[in-house]
Amino acid sequence: MKKKKVKINYKNIVKVIIIILLIIGIIIGIKEIQYRQTDEFKLKEIGYNNEQIEKISKLKNEYKEKLLKIDYNEFLLELYEEKYFIFDNVDKYLDYHLKDEVATSYDVVAKVNVGMDNEPYTNTKKTDMDKGNLILVNKFNYLDKKYVPENLYNIKDWYAYGENQIVEEVYDAFIEMYNSAKERNLYLIITSGYRDYDEQSETYEEYKDRNGTEAADHYAARPGFSEHQTGLCLDIMTYDTNTEDFENTNEFKWLQENAYKYGFILRYPKDKESITGYDYESWHYRYVGKEVAQKIHDLNITFDEYYAYYIK
Repeated sequence: MKKKKVKINYKNIVKVIIIILLIIGIIIGIKEIQYRQTDEFKLKEIGYNNEQIEKISKLKNEYKEKLLKIDYNEFLLELYEEKYFIFDNVDKYLDYHLKDEVATSYDVVAKVNVGMDNEPYTNTKKTDMDKGNLILVNKFNYLDKKYVPENLYNIKDWYAYGENQIVEEVYDAFIEMYNSAKERNLYLIITSGYRDYDEQSETYEEYKDRNGTEAADHYAARPGFSEHQTGLCLDIMTYDTNTEDFENTNEFKWLQENAYKYGFILRYPKDKESITGYDYESWHYRYVGKEVAQKIHDLNITFDEYYAYYIK
């Protein structure tokens, strides 16, 4: 018997192929639409490369959302990596960077966190007195004109030049530090402790009359904005030295290595002027307690930075 030839219906085959291709196309189209909704696609469209996108994928959602809302900004990625980055300040960081494009991400974060993106003595507010020994007094946080700390103690002449007072807890900590230094034949002397509003006003006006307002604001605090009114800080030197020479003494070197053990920090360190708002003062020490002083020492940050990130 002769086998019947099977007729191939090419039209049907073509139809099947077309249907399959359409299905594949639809699947690809759907996947493409879905991909275009992903953060990866949107970030690539903005301009981020694969390496940057991988970093971004590990960020908090609120950080990613910010990146998706603005134009390509590599500097923002650097900001996110800073230890003391505060998300609520992100717009301030970016605004400040526009004003100072050479500032590093660390500088931008530090300055904005402590308020130094503003002009000194603007946007000021009364300091939070509930913070106890950790109250912040600087060019943006002030004390009431009539404020006088409790437990002021008269410093004995043996430990200070002239008549000086300090909060009793600070006095006790200083005596402990003084005795430890003395065991090493080092001698610390207090040149200034508590100053009330009026005395600080006189000090500031002297600088202002002599050098002008701009220079005065580098050297001294305006009345109400001085740490000396807190009764928590001391100007410390040694015998037969002045402020310019103190950093070259053995006493200063010892304080650098040991002051934190007694609850004191160097309040206005070198190379931190743009954060503290004051010129370097090797003699100005602030009492914050042993635990906080240890942290500030270990982190190598200013009290302003510590307050902004850990207290505020």
